[in-house]
Amino acid sequence: MICVPDFSIEKDYGNKLVAGVDEAGRGPLCGPVVAAAVIFPNRDIEIPVVIRDSKKMSPHQRAIAYDWIIKNTVWAVGQCSPAEIDELNILWASMRAMERAVQGLKSKPDVCLFDGNRVPKNLDGLAVVKGDAKSLSIAAASIVAKETRDKIMHDLALQFPQYAWDKNAGYPTAEHLRAIEKYGINEHYRKTFGPVKKALESGENS
Repeated sequence: MICVPDFSIEKDYGNKLVAGVDEAGRGPLCGPVVAAAVIFPNRDIEIPVVIRDSKKMSPHQRAIAYDWIIKNTVWAVGQCSPAEIDELNILWASMRAMERAVQGLKSKPDVCLFDGNRVPKNLDGLAVVKGDAKSLSIAAASIVAKETRDKIMHDLALQFPQYAWDKNAGYPTAEHLRAIEKYGINEHYRKTFGPVKKALESGENS
């Protein structure tokens, strides 16, 4: 059974501007971690597309939802580079990407809903475990973050086709790990992540 998010949590805040915040790309071996923040200015709007946890949607559904979201909401994205991920660790890099997304919003939210069990230390808000399955604002943010990151990896794949990032999005698939063994790594890899660290120790850097 697929949980369908709604505005129940948002409505607890009355007419206040509520931003949903989520990230994409904690698990990949390369590329940035990307966060998005989304505000629905009008929660009574009819939503003609499927909006739910981006991981539960097909690429086609996500693309359609993304196009609708960016035209009908206030949104912004933030990211942390592989170098920042190595410096901060992936958890804190994700938090910083969320901070950047919220700071990038054209309208300042009164409250933020963060997917997960933690609120970034420089922001006020509510952590919502499995929030992308409960809150439409968080689910919309998960879609924007996922689509944005996938586009980044698709563009990088044009420069580095040997890694097939347009297909694996940087995740450690068997094909991707074989490519690392064959071609080494580059500046887009997260050097503190296990398989990448192993490749560096083996001298497989390009």
